[in-house]
Amino acid sequence: MKLTFKNIIDNKWWQEVLILVFSFILFTLNDWILIKSWKGVWSGFLYFLLLYGHAQLNRWLLLPILLKKHKPLLYAMASAGLVFVFSLLMYQVTNLWIYKNCFLYKSSEQQSYFFQSATLVATLICILSVLIILKFYRDRKKLDSEKLLYNQAQINSLKEQLNPHFLFNTFNTLYGISLQYPERTPELIMHVSQLMRYQLESNERQCVPLEDEINFISSYVQLEKERVGYRCAITMNTDVDDEGAYKIPPMLLICFIENAFKHGACTIEKCFVDINIMVKDGKLNLVVKNSVPENKSEVVSTKIGIRNTTERLNLQYGSNYSLDIKEGRTFEVHLQLQLKRL
Repeated sequence: MKLTFKNIIDNKWWQEVLILVFSFILFTLNDWILIKSWKGVWSGFLYFLLLYGHAQLNRWLLLPILLKKHKPLLYAMASAGLVFVFSLLMYQVTNLWIYKNCFLYKSSEQQSYFFQSATLVATLICILSVLIILKFYRDRKKLDSEKLLYNQAQINSLKEQLNPHFLFNTFNTLYGISLQYPERTPELIMHVSQLMRYQLESNERQCVPLEDEINFISSYVQLEKERVGYRCAITMNTDVDDEGAYKIPPMLLICFIENAFKHGACTIEKCFVDINIMVKDGKLNLVVKNSVPENKSEVVSTKIGIRNTTERLNLQYGSNYSLDIKEGRTFEVHLQLQLKRL
């Protein structure tokens, strides 16, 4: 596998190596120029390992008290005790051996318990800070991945519900046309099969070109015109500023179109369905209006279409969309969302 910075950040063991190298350079670089012999080199390594060992003991033995048991006072007291023990140890080691074998830390201020304690605390803060940041990065990435998988599972579940819903409505449309125009049934079956093919092919994809989705909606509207166009005023207008540039989750808009025909063209009264799709600067505006009959008749409905579509919008766009549904003398749907580019 090719070693990249991203691989290092994502891999826990590479992170440990990175922290070791970083802290080693940070706390010894300015003093290595003073070392004149191999004995001095090993003395410098020993001094650093004492600093690093103290930080790792705090990390594995004491830090869980703070993070898992949530006892900050106990952690602070234990950390202070560990610093005190290591200060005594380092004072003895440095004065009895390290200072005699290299030129590190020769001043009188550096040959004190206070200096050793301050060095231990500074090393601890630097190493633990990096460790906590990297742990937060890993946990956050894992959480985002789990959330993405969960959302995708929900979206797939909603698609599985919407597909039979769309299939049910489409065959109802085909049935109505076949009763009035039986001679056209073979041609319309081919038309429906094209709609079904698009549905199946797009079902495994997270996004499709917006142009394909609009063509799919146009085909569905054309099918409805064949069924109720003789008694219902049907208009569809599209205006896309940059065709072929945007993508959209498949089958996201069709529910609002289906709903308009189901409820707006369900009577022989004067009725209409008006569909407008406009895209400007990547912002899609969908406006669907349909008449509401004065004498409403009972319309068979599975009642999952708009609810599932709203859930899909929440999962895939979060707060980056607006949906306004108004019901009065006309039924209106206003949807705005920011499209992503292909």
